[in-house]
Amino acid sequence: MYGLVNQAIQELVIEKFGQEVWEKVNLTSGVNIDRFLSNESYDDSVTYKLAQAVSEVAGITIGEVLMAFGEYWVLKTGAQKYGALMKAGGENLKEFLINLPNFHSRVMLIFPNITPPEFNVTDIKEKSLSLHYYSTREGLTDFMHGLLKGLATMYKVEATIKLISGKTENKDHDIFEISL
Repeated sequence: MYGLVNQAIQELVIEKFGQEVWEKVNLTSGVNIDRFLSNESYDDSVTYKLAQAVSEVAGITIGEVLMAFGEYWVLKTGAQKYGALMKAGGENLKEFLINLPNFHSRVMLIFPNITPPEFNVTDIKEKSLSLHYYSTREGLTDFMHGLLKGLATMYKVEATIKLISGKTENKDHDIFEISL
């Protein structure tokens, strides 16, 4: 993953828990990198080690870490670094989700070595839809759930987000039902 992801984890930890906790996370993770370069590619294991260390040091589950990071990614990192790109995704949450494949095509122009997830939207109704989330990376379902919560907050809508089928059930992807 790009260093931008690890920078965002660092910023989230410092914002929520303080610099001392970040230093413990960095030490516990075994990563020991003081400054991540946003456009440099880091092995995915670095990000996973950081998330696990946040869980251990902060005393919260890895699911809670990933959920919080997903929300933070949309509301802070995305808004601050890619505000125009985020706004171009759609006029509302439903449009944004339907346009996710186009969104990631634009992201790939900025980060050419990125391996983005793939999305498919089905069962589109006036107040709901199903989002199919395909990723080559394992264990990011809670992160995706957090991203969806962050998007709902960004678009100022009440949304119920429910995982209705997951990779853990011998499927090749997760399916979220989003009700507006």
